[in-house]
Amino acid sequence: MMVKLGDVATYINGYAFKPSDWSEKGLPIIRIQDLTGNSYQCNRYNGEYDKKYEIIDGDVLISWSASLGVYVWKGEKAVLNQHIFKVLFDKCEIDKNFFVHQAVNILEKAESSAHGATMKHLTKKVFDSLPFYLPPLEEQRKIAETLNKVSDLIDKRKQQLEKLDLLVKSKFVDMFGDSKINSKKWLIKKLEDISSVGSSKRVFVDELQNSGIPFYRGTEIGALAENEKIKPELFITEVHYNTLCQMSGFPQKGDLLMPSICSDGRIWLVNTDENFYFKDGRVLWVHSINEETNGYYLKYLLKEKFIMDYNSIASGTTFAELKIFALKNLYIMLPPIELQNQFADFVQQTEKTKTIINQSLEKLETLKKALMQEYFG
Repeated sequence: MMVKLGDVATYINGYAFKPSDWSEKGLPIIRIQDLTGNSYQCNRYNGEYDKKYEIIDGDVLISWSASLGVYVWKGEKAVLNQHIFKVLFDKCEIDKNFFVHQAVNILEKAESSAHGATMKHLTKKVFDSLPFYLPPLEEQRKIAETLNKVSDLIDKRKQQLEKLDLLVKSKFVDMFGDSKINSKKWLIKKLEDISSVGSSKRVFVDELQNSGIPFYRGTEIGALAENEKIKPELFITEVHYNTLCQMSGFPQKGDLLMPSICSDGRIWLVNTDENFYFKDGRVLWVHSINEETNGYYLKYLLKEKFIMDYNSIASGTTFAELKIFALKNLYIMLPPIELQNQFADFVQQTEKTKTIINQSLEKLETLKKALMQEYFG
């Protein structure tokens, strides 16, 4: 039976807490960034509040502005900020897990109905009118059980990847010490002294094509850094590509490319011989790395530097952005190349394991999408 999303539950919008309401003590205030994992601090509230804004472990929350998403709160008692719904299952018989899986599917489809130039946003009227498949309770539970099993496997694969990343980090610290203070007193040189640092030649909008040599922006470079598969959207002609290469060279295997906004250290160690070009300014290029520096080691060192100390390296009032001059002047610690090579070998072996896990993860995510399509359309 098809009903509407507004018919299956009651949705309580959070309270509009102001900065003046914040406290160092009291209950955490759940904001959208606390749900998406982008929060850098916990704001708390220590005053009186309506119980309808109270959140406990296991409550289902839906962010409907800035970032559309469905979440199950796992944590201490808290209070809810505005632009997030607390879901009360008080209108019909419904399995919570079934609701969560279908609501995720609904919101993904509803993104095209969202409005707002700078943020995604669903009005309550649109939200309530979204179609919801409501079979008998026993069928809901069977569907939820199947999707839960696949989701659990997906979570386990992601946890395996996270553990491997932590293993590499631990190995780096064990071999090279604290890179922020150079605790093992390795030789120090500026990045410009061990490599060339720059960007590409400018490609103008009217030079972009629908086919030809792939043209990557910061978005694509960031995805490639995370080993994601991408489908190029922009291209330049082969003739233009050859001209640009003669003027400025071209990226090769072993070079490092990074988005100019790179606080999370998304650095791509180029691993392909296929031709491509990239956007000037928005993508920075470290190449011609000298023989005393291993590319894998340099990539990881830069990633750690960006994650730990990005704001002091980058500049900009709205979005801190990496500049070529800042990269050139970045101090790099240089352990003996033999140690760097050992670390690189360890990373490469780890990457092979991650590739196998990622392949499994991709199959599971494909299976889940197929099941969601089968169950919810």
